[in-house]
Amino acid sequence: MKTNLKLSKVATIDIGSNAIRLLISNVFEIKGVKYHTKNSLYRVQLRLGDDSFKYGTLSEKNYGKLKSTLKSFKLILEINEIKKYLAYATSAMRNLNNGEKILMSLEKETGIKVEIISGKKESEIVAKNDISSHIGKTKNYCFIDVGGGSTEVIIYKKNTFYKSKSFKIGGVRLINGLVTDSTWNDFKIWIETNATELKKLKIIGIGGNINKIYKISGVKYTKPLTLKKFKNTLDKLEKMSYQKKLIKLKLNPDRIDVIHPAGRIYYFLLKTLSIKEIYVPKIGLADGMVSEII
Repeated sequence: MKTNLKLSKVATIDIGSNAIRLLISNVFEIKGVKYHTKNSLYRVQLRLGDDSFKYGTLSEKNYGKLKSTLKSFKLILEINEIKKYLAYATSAMRNLNNGEKILMSLEKETGIKVEIISGKKESEIVAKNDISSHIGKTKNYCFIDVGGGSTEVIIYKKNTFYKSKSFKIGGVRLINGLVTDSTWNDFKIWIETNATELKKLKIIGIGGNINKIYKISGVKYTKPLTLKKFKNTLDKLEKMSYQKKLIKLKLNPDRIDVIHPAGRIYYFLLKTLSIKEIYVPKIGLADGMVSEII
């Protein structure tokens, strides 16, 4: 069946602390309203955070891998005839001593322009995702997005942006022993100060690790993950061997060591606020970036 609908594609690149993602989305317009749907997703594990958080620099090996990844993404953009794209780098690149200089060199070598964004902007982009099918008409809600190097918390009060903050707590930082007790305490105090009094607050978990935890828990999609089931799943992950996580749960090798530490961060927020469930839509930074483009 033929249609006059004009379809195009856009691309968003998210350079994180654990992995790099390229999301290609379909964009179309109906009666003056623009829509977008996922076309394809490419994920490359580099774990730039290991270099960044330990040493503040990028090793020659990881620089080469990052350059090759961006070159391959450039080819994928050309094959898909994509004219518009956004490429953002987050915590690992923010933490480098010479992050901007590295990205300028990479742009010359790959043709991909990458911008380092602040934790605040990262929070704002994540919050652009539509989560109405999960939380309904709830007016008070809180996003928590746990990455390899940072955790972004964004609070909405009466459907209006209220507060946001980025914390240097993430899966890669935790496995490298780079999160201090004072950082955890700052995280706890900020949550209690800004979210405790909000009535009927709903929590929305964002990120690859919470999505995997949600899937492993067996909860039906759009239904919330209860605190009890969350804890049971974390306990299960903690006890399972590397081999079982790899074979039985079919986890990517780069996620096996970070999934439990990352899960602890989400669980910590829920326990701090005495909230019994978390909603887990399949969205992230790259999805929110599409809204910026269109």
